[in-house]
Amino acid sequence: MGNIFPRTEVGGVSLSRMIIGTNWILGYSHTGQAADTLIKRRNGSAETIASLLEVFLEAGIDTIMGPFAGNPHLLKAVKLTEDRVGRGMIIVDTPIINVNDDAASRKEASEVISTSKKLGATFCLPHHSSVEQLVNKNKKTIERLPDYLKMIRDKDMVPGLSCHMPELIIYSDLNGYDVQTYIQIFNCLGFLMQVEVEYIHKVIWNAKKPVMTIKPMAAGRVSPFVGLTFSWHTIRPCDMVTVGCLTPEEAFEDIEISMAALEGRPPMLEGRSSPNRTEIMKD
Repeated sequence: MGNIFPRTEVGGVSLSRMIIGTNWILGYSHTGQAADTLIKRRNGSAETIASLLEVFLEAGIDTIMGPFAGNPHLLKAVKLTEDRVGRGMIIVDTPIINVNDDAASRKEASEVISTSKKLGATFCLPHHSSVEQLVNKNKKTIERLPDYLKMIRDKDMVPGLSCHMPELIIYSDLNGYDVQTYIQIFNCLGFLMQVEVEYIHKVIWNAKKPVMTIKPMAAGRVSPFVGLTFSWHTIRPCDMVTVGCLTPEEAFEDIEISMAALEGRPPMLEGRSSPNRTEIMKD
C-alpha cells in the first residue's frame, strides 16, 4: 500500500479525502461505558496510537480530526508517526469555545483558538456544541460567527465549522461567512442526523465548500463495507469521509474498502471467521 489515496483541496490546503477520526482513539464509542473503557484501554498510549496512525500515513492518508487540547497522548502519537514515516500530518482541531457575548468570554475563546495553533492545527473548526448556540433560525444567521472566524484567521489557520445541525451549512453559505469547510454527520442509517439521509445528501451537494463527513459506519452499527461504500458513492469528489478505527488491522480494511469503492471494484479482503461457514462463504 503506497501513497495512493485520493486528495482534495480545502482553503488552499491539499489533504487526503479520507480523514482519520479519533472517537475510537479517545474513547467516544457512542455505545456505552464498557466500549469507552475498551477503547481507552486499547489506545491509551502514544505508542499504540502511532501504530494505528502509521497505517493511514503510509497510504497517504495524512489528515486527522479531533479535539487535541487536553489529549497530549494523541498529539505525541501524531509526532511519533510523523517521525517514523517521514511525512507530516494535517491536524483538524475541533475545540469547544465559550461563545458568551462579553469581554471575558471572548478572551477565553481567543485563548482556546490560540491553543489550537500551538498544538499544530492547520484547520480550526469550532465544535458544533459551541457554534449551534449562535444560530438564529428566524434571521437565518449565525450571530457573531465572523468574530470567531477572524480569531482563527488571525492565528493563521483555515476556519471551518463543525455541524450537526445542517442549518449551519445553509446559513453560512447564505451569508458568505469565511468558512472554508464543514463537518457534517452523514451515514446510511441516519444515525445522529437531525433530518433524513436524503435531505443531508442535498445539503452536502449544495454546499459551497467541501464537506468533511463523519460517522460513516454509524459508530459501528453498520459494517465498514456497507457504511464506507455508501458514503463514497453519495458524496462529491471534493468531499471527505472521516473514519474511526480501533486497531491497525481495521485501518487496513477500511482503506481497502474505500479504495475499492472509489475505483469501482470489489475489495480484496479475507472472509469473516465462522465456526462452520457455508460453501458460498469459504472463498
